[in-house]
Amino acid sequence: METAAIHSAKHILLLIGIILGAGSFSGILAQKFKVPDVVLFLLIGIGLGPELAGVIDVKANSPFNQLILIFGSCYILFDGGAALRLRVLKKVWITIVTISTAGVLITAVITGFAASYLLGLPIITGLLFGAVVASTDPATLIPIFKQVRIRERVAQTVLSESAFNEAMGAIVTFVVMGCALGTGGQLSLGEATFSFVSNTLIGVLIGGVLGYLSALLIAHEKFSFLLEYASLVTLMSVAGAYVSAETFNASGVLAVFVFGIVLGNKNSFGFRMEPQEEEKLEDFILTTSLIMRMFIFILLGSQVSFELMGKYLWSGIAVVLVLIFVARPATVFLCALPDRRANWSLNEMLFMCWSRETGVMPGALAGILLGMKAPGADVIASVTFLTILLTILIQATTTRWLAGKLGLLENHIS
Repeated sequence: METAAIHSAKHILLLIGIILGAGSFSGILAQKFKVPDVVLFLLIGIGLGPELAGVIDVKANSPFNQLILIFGSCYILFDGGAALRLRVLKKVWITIVTISTAGVLITAVITGFAASYLLGLPIITGLLFGAVVASTDPATLIPIFKQVRIRERVAQTVLSESAFNEAMGAIVTFVVMGCALGTGGQLSLGEATFSFVSNTLIGVLIGGVLGYLSALLIAHEKFSFLLEYASLVTLMSVAGAYVSAETFNASGVLAVFVFGIVLGNKNSFGFRMEPQEEEKLEDFILTTSLIMRMFIFILLGSQVSFELMGKYLWSGIAVVLVLIFVARPATVFLCALPDRRANWSLNEMLFMCWSRETGVMPGALAGILLGMKAPGADVIASVTFLTILLTILIQATTTRWLAGKLGLLENHIS
């Protein structure tokens, strides 16, 4: 007689097979039509979800879904961090810091007031929505920039911002939520600033230390006794960086991103792998990242509720348009234009204005608000999912076209 555990295990195995099969088919189509694969993963997820075909029905709060979201996002972040180069980041760090901190507040305030007016919400509830969607999504941007080669410093600035602003977006959300629930006095502006700085520093420290140790064990001339297990080292370290940072109430996603930067720039720290070993590791990371984004975006698409979004469809679309065409441009120009060191051109800033897909973190924050029964949580959740859909479907699909028009496409793989 089959036990409940065996039945559940078989169901998960079937689900994994369906997602891998559908993801592979979507990936082939994405290559053929030259669109980012995350777009088709999202669409195929919607088609296979309970609202349409009913083939995939995974609850957002299930352990399986949470595991995929956490580890999958972390591995994609690690992959993105490993692709960044310190020589580029040194030139644009002022913009990255400004847009990841003050920029999140600018986006949250503009979007929040627009949501309050267009959705008929109290100001504090509108600001809560603005805080939820203020951060961009590295899990979406990284695979897009892997497929569409953008001018190096622009791509790396957008990717770095998306990793750093997640921590800021989460902190702003919880501060505003405290005010909405009547507990705002428990967290002052000074405490919020201290929390952000300490969380960031701890995350950077943990990611940096693990990145250096990993590079030492797989690429040092004498101590690289784990060279044959380099792929496993990346898996263990991604999980270790996230869990270690979260244990200290720091940003796990930031720790993973920094880990990727350090490991990806190991040559700068005096470490070197043989070309064939380096190629093996890169192939493993590439394949694993592809699998992770298949799972993340197919599951995310399957969890879209048409009924929930339909309630606030047109007013929600209007809010998303304000986010895309008002809040984001204001954020980019106010934060990047003063950076004389980077000396951004108009075309570069226009492209950064368009590159702000919403994804995993805002979706997770909206889910938390629903669980805590925060004021207006149902409205926030529905419009957040609408924001995720529209920004990915509209902005991700037009990235290559816009970059070409602005003269920002690279002709070679860097």
